[in-house]
Amino acid sequence: MNFELTEEQIAVRDAAREFAQTKLLPGVIERDENQTFPAEQIKELGELGFLGMMVDPKYGGSAMDTVSYVLAMEEISKVDASCSVVMSVNNSLVCWGLETFGTEEQKEKYLKPLATGKIIGAFCLSEPEAGSDATSQQTTAIDKGDHYLLNGTKNWITNGNSATVYLVIAQTDVEKGHRGINAFIVEKGMDGFVVGQKENKLGIRGSDTHSLMFTDVKIPKENRIGADGFGFTFAMKTLSGGRIGIAAQALGIASGAYELALQYSKERKAFGKEISKHQTIAFKLADMATEIEAARLLCLKAAWLKDKGKNYDEIGAMAKVFASETAMKTTVEAVQVHGGYGFVKEYHVERLMRDAKITQIYEGTSEIQRIIISRSILK
Repeated sequence: MNFELTEEQIAVRDAAREFAQTKLLPGVIERDENQTFPAEQIKELGELGFLGMMVDPKYGGSAMDTVSYVLAMEEISKVDASCSVVMSVNNSLVCWGLETFGTEEQKEKYLKPLATGKIIGAFCLSEPEAGSDATSQQTTAIDKGDHYLLNGTKNWITNGNSATVYLVIAQTDVEKGHRGINAFIVEKGMDGFVVGQKENKLGIRGSDTHSLMFTDVKIPKENRIGADGFGFTFAMKTLSGGRIGIAAQALGIASGAYELALQYSKERKAFGKEISKHQTIAFKLADMATEIEAARLLCLKAAWLKDKGKNYDEIGAMAKVFASETAMKTTVEAVQVHGGYGFVKEYHVERLMRDAKITQIYEGTSEIQRIIISRSILK
């Protein structure tokens, strides 16, 4: 086992760290407060190659490994999780799904501009009555010969209004159950496609979360991804990789909060000495550091397995559930270390605490991750 990063991986991590500190940190509180989508910052991320990190260069990607992706996600997420979730969706769900399962024509038309950041994408699975139960799709895509007719509603869609390309999961044949589900490429501006009001969220408030409504939207046959009935498998395989991205996001939120708490504990004095020298605070910091390091190793192992072409479903789920729960616990403790200052926006940790919660929910709740893990270990 080799725990040393390569020079290339270190360079990617450092570039992401510099971008986060110089481009994201200024204004992050205001973007959160005003629910402002980080459009300028996302454009710059694309120009730096961070929106198509693992895509083949012939499609405009950076051809990096998944370990580099995890390292970059952690650094971006330390500062702005609203920005990193855009990065995660575009890389893990949209670009990976198209490159792995799309046709050559689909890759040329859609993957190239997505990988270069000229446009961003969205992944549309959740519905009002189909969240964790992805088999209960109510959105339908009826085969009309030379096209499909798409009808239904999707909820909680990241990049909902800012995306140009949407990967939409829909039921084509109800009688076949999950074997009758397909995945389609939908373009913004298609007749009958309406973007709903932006959600007013607890955390990741700068990200663009909307409901989407489809009414008799004509989808060309060539926009179906994979064979007929492949949609559910497409969604599950794509989400399995997506969990690594969200685990890395949770890791970044946790490590960002820990670094702020550590720094503050060395500056704040109580009872004549720095609070870091009080055992109650020192032990909090010790627990944070230990759990973050464990989460990091799980994230990197999942990424390593993916890069080696090995099965990463179980470890990816472990990384996601552990990192997200570490993020929640660490951010709460970081607020506690800051005391009253932790409760105000100026010190950042209250935002990180709010951002942490969603990592336990999206791309598979913690409960769903435990189902995946338990099924794997009980085989």
